[in-house]
Amino acid sequence: MDVRPGDEFGGLDFLTGTHEVIHLEQAGVPLFVSDTRLRHRKTLPRAIAPVAYDSGGFTQLQKHGDWDSVPAREYVARVRRYRDEIGQMLWVSPQDWMCEDAIIRGGWHGGKFFHGTKLSVPRHQFLTVVNAIELRSLAPELPWRLVLQGRTPDDYCRHADLYARFGIDVTAEPLVCVGSVCRLQSTTLAGQILRAVRRYGVPRIHGFGFKTLGLIKHHAYIDSADSLAWSDDARRLGQPTHDCPRPHVKTCANHLHYLLSWRAALAEKLRRRLPEQTALWDEDGTPVAA
Repeated sequence: MDVRPGDEFGGLDFLTGTHEVIHLEQAGVPLFVSDTRLRHRKTLPRAIAPVAYDSGGFTQLQKHGDWDSVPAREYVARVRRYRDEIGQMLWVSPQDWMCEDAIIRGGWHGGKFFHGTKLSVPRHQFLTVVNAIELRSLAPELPWRLVLQGRTPDDYCRHADLYARFGIDVTAEPLVCVGSVCRLQSTTLAGQILRAVRRYGVPRIHGFGFKTLGLIKHHAYIDSADSLAWSDDARRLGQPTHDCPRPHVKTCANHLHYLLSWRAALAEKLRRRLPEQTALWDEDGTPVAA
């Protein structure tokens, strides 16, 4: 099936996140899948639509506080396998270091325990750059995408400057991912971060983990996004939907029919709002360069 990511969303390349590997051969829509869901599988499905791959960095740092248990060479070998066996590879996330307070400080947050890296934001940014360089050196043929990390708009610009000091121009990249915004994605701060990255000169931006409100509020500043929010929404319902093909289960949080209906509803919500938010304007009315 030939599906272009932006067809349904008015030019926004939207990747629906999934933790169900079987969806790769069933969904027929662009998906975002984590290495953590694939790495131990002996057999892999063949994708029928484009797929981007996440390194599983948030879970890795939450549980371990470092990447020591996932060597770059092993990650590269698995990504090559995904390319060859699953196919339809759009791009791949590096083993980046997100900068949320819970990741750095550790402790209990939202009912989950975080190991904590106990490192600084600049150190996380440096390690993210080093990993990107290593992955591109090990596998220059793979479609790695750089990630900018930070907490404040200035942090993200400083991270872009750090890439430049290593000879990498983020403004020349086909797509740059903005990390550590998942829990901010519907806030004013998220918009300030995205505008700062856009003003820096990054031509195409991917926002990690954007939910419905974040996409509606900030879609004018991003070109691509992913979300697994459909599963959370289904779980919060606490019961299967009226059209569930398996009505005796507790929820539809793993079901393809809910993924597809949620995605279609999101596309319709965005289409209704796109005409009023097509221009890129700063809060003071100043145009933001695309």
